[in-house]
Amino acid sequence: MQIDMKQLRSMDISRDGKSAWFQGGAYSYEVIPFLWDRGYVTSTGSNQCVGLTGPALGGGHGRYEGLYGLAGDNIIEMKVVLADGSSITVSEKSNKDLFWAMRGAGHNFGIVTNLKLKIYPAKIKTWHYHNYYWGQDKLERVFRELNKLQDDGKTPPLLGVVFGQIYIDPSINRDEAILWFTFAYAGPASEAERLLRPFNAIDAIKDEMGDVPYPEIPVRQNTDLSNCISARFSLASVMLQTWNITAERALYNHFMRNVALYPDLAVTARLYYEGYAHKGVQAVDSASTAYPHRDEYHIAFFATVVPEGSNLLDPAEKWAREARDMWYKGAPTRKPATYINYASGNKYESLKSIYGYESWRLARLRKLKAKYDPNNRFRFYVPIQSD
Repeated sequence: MQIDMKQLRSMDISRDGKSAWFQGGAYSYEVIPFLWDRGYVTSTGSNQCVGLTGPALGGGHGRYEGLYGLAGDNIIEMKVVLADGSSITVSEKSNKDLFWAMRGAGHNFGIVTNLKLKIYPAKIKTWHYHNYYWGQDKLERVFRELNKLQDDGKTPPLLGVVFGQIYIDPSINRDEAILWFTFAYAGPASEAERLLRPFNAIDAIKDEMGDVPYPEIPVRQNTDLSNCISARFSLASVMLQTWNITAERALYNHFMRNVALYPDLAVTARLYYEGYAHKGVQAVDSASTAYPHRDEYHIAFFATVVPEGSNLLDPAEKWAREARDMWYKGAPTRKPATYINYASGNKYESLKSIYGYESWRLARLRKLKAKYDPNNRFRFYVPIQSD
């Protein structure tokens, strides 16, 4: 059973201006301008396609996490409907054990009808974006400079996010995938471009830049509503601490081999890269929430739409699995880690990779599951307790 939350979308700022209430169906594309127009910001997911609450229950990576932490780190209180129909308050003061679990594994326990979040004065009036289109011959240099900028979680807090894609852009080159990377900085071009000098020194096919109010940044970075995927797709994701340049070249070559083999998949096939400023995330005690991946700095994933009625599901799944394996081959000392909001339900995604390798994490979650959802009603998405 699926419950439609689209009627629950009201928002209200508290009198003291330090928090706001959002109903469970509110979307990021509504929340961001609502707060901005009233002089505030908060941590949300980075894509306009998703709601506010869903990503926050799994952590919630976004452009403000370098300053304020994950979206889930900013939850003050929740109104939760449990499987038995009862409605409870969940916070540091009420049902504190469930408050821990809801911030990282929340979809296992109940329906959030209302959410109270910390909000912050919008002191930064414009964000700078700079988008680069590079040919494949620049791959090694691009990832080398990314590592200099982002290794060990040292991305400057104001450099909210670096997104990247490797894909075929027919308007540029039909036969060779390009690298597209977009940087978003909370501040003016004069500050941002000092950080981006090494990237400006890499000859680009073209680039775009500008300063815009924060609500316009998703449009400039292609994470707005017009870029939502509303079709069946294959996906496999990883979390990493650094980019292995040798692995990235191998992934590019693997991508091009599959483009030649499966042109119908190649139309939408992408290698995606996400690197967030991490200071605000690391400032939160890892044991204080169910989110387990505070020492992972990057997210990468492969995704492609499987054309309806085609026989391309198996090739798409194989392409995704192989890409994932290649990323991890480039990080042989790391255990696989999966951002729960990007989990795809594949058998190779272990519960430990999603909920954490410390034995106490899953044990604590399962104990709370037995307490708050003993009949395991909430088990659709990456359940901590199987059917």
